[in-house]
Amino acid sequence: MRRLAFACLLSLVPCLTAGVILAQEAPRLRGPDPFTKEIPAPPMQRQVTNDVRVRRNYPDQPPVIPHAIEGYAVDLNANKCMSCHARKFTEQSQAPMISVTHYQDRDGNTLGGLAPRRYVCVSCHVPQTTASPLVENRFTDMDALTEPERQPARGR
Repeated sequence: MRRLAFACLLSLVPCLTAGVILAQEAPRLRGPDPFTKEIPAPPMQRQVTNDVRVRRNYPDQPPVIPHAIEGYAVDLNANKCMSCHARKFTEQSQAPMISVTHYQDRDGNTLGGLAPRRYVCVSCHVPQTTASPLVENRFTDMDALTEPERQPARGR
């Protein structure tokens, strides 16, 4: 029995050691204070509200929101986003119409109205802010990845 307990303890030590090492190497997203200490939240960053569409980095990336949305109601009775982005209002508002996929259920069936799974716009679409990244971003967009393929072969 003692040998079994000792063997279990020995197998647990590398896991605990690895956890400590990983925790030390992980970037801190909350700042220098320990997570157990309650500190005031930092001020909200200013939203980018220039109404300029931002290029997408990959197919099917949800477009970002290029305008302020503070105070927009999205509840069971109303969806403020649809007052401009619904098909019948886009000519007047000059806002882009939401995709037809927003009128389809998960099986691809076309619905008579906005699909419930697409109703809360900010689940996928986010406003841009002037905040700086919390961690280094090493993202490479599709054009940069495929660029070497498009270059003509040299020396032929």
